[in-house]
Amino acid sequence: MTLMNSLLTFAQQSAAPAAEGATPAPAPVPAAPTSAAELEEAKQRGAEAAAEAAGQQEVSMMELLQHLNGVEMGVMVILGLCAIYAVALLFEKIYVMRKASGQTKEFLAAFRKANSVEEAEAIVRKLPNSGIKSMFDAGMAEVRRTQDLGLYTMRDARDHTMQRVSAAMATRQNEHLDDLGSSMTFLASIGANAPFIGLFGTVWGIMVAFVGIAKTQTTSLAVVAPGIAGALLATAAGLAAAIPAVLIYNFAAKQISKQGTKLDDFASEFIALVSRDMDRRAG
Repeated sequence: MTLMNSLLTFAQQSAAPAAEGATPAPAPVPAAPTSAAELEEAKQRGAEAAAEAAGQQEVSMMELLQHLNGVEMGVMVILGLCAIYAVALLFEKIYVMRKASGQTKEFLAAFRKANSVEEAEAIVRKLPNSGIKSMFDAGMAEVRRTQDLGLYTMRDARDHTMQRVSAAMATRQNEHLDDLGSSMTFLASIGANAPFIGLFGTVWGIMVAFVGIAKTQTTSLAVVAPGIAGALLATAAGLAAAIPAVLIYNFAAKQISKQGTKLDDFASEFIALVSRDMDRRAG
């Protein structure tokens, strides 16, 4: 046993210097540097992967519409029809107002050349039908009735004649202005109620989105953002329908007011013409 221990001790002493004099392993050679283009491409791939993982892909309008539920889609259809109708009314009002304004201007230019009711009647008879002409016809019909009763030259009957002529012309004026103002109530309703209709769709959509959050047990934006964005689209549609309706309503109301002022002036001119004619005939 003593000989065996001596041999093991000698072997260990001989191996130690050999291990100390061994050549160290060569260090790893560093890889060649990557080019700028490759680095940019790697960054881009990383950004795309991160965006895809986070659900940040760009969402189109059609994709938002696809996320709408039945109630939201119904709201969108109603608001779309209202917006189309409001724009159609804009073109209709522009055409009607320009036509009425042109007819009134032409009529007044011809009427102011007359010096008596008979002369005015002869001139107006050649003009095309219009709202202001219907006023003249109503006033002239009342004048003819007064003449048939033999009251046209009586000073005591003058005030009553003027009142009847004015009332007859006012009735036709109101009818004409009502025709010009057709669909104004609907325009006002769109302007006042469209935002609230859109808000109803938004509230409903957000409620549905929160119900989806409760069912999926997740608050990730990738899950709830499309539904909420689609819900907010209803509010945008409500504003898109209301804003043109309000602008068109204001435009039409201003044009009707101008037309009404011109008709009031014409009624005063006609009554003045009748009054002068009655004075002349009364001597």
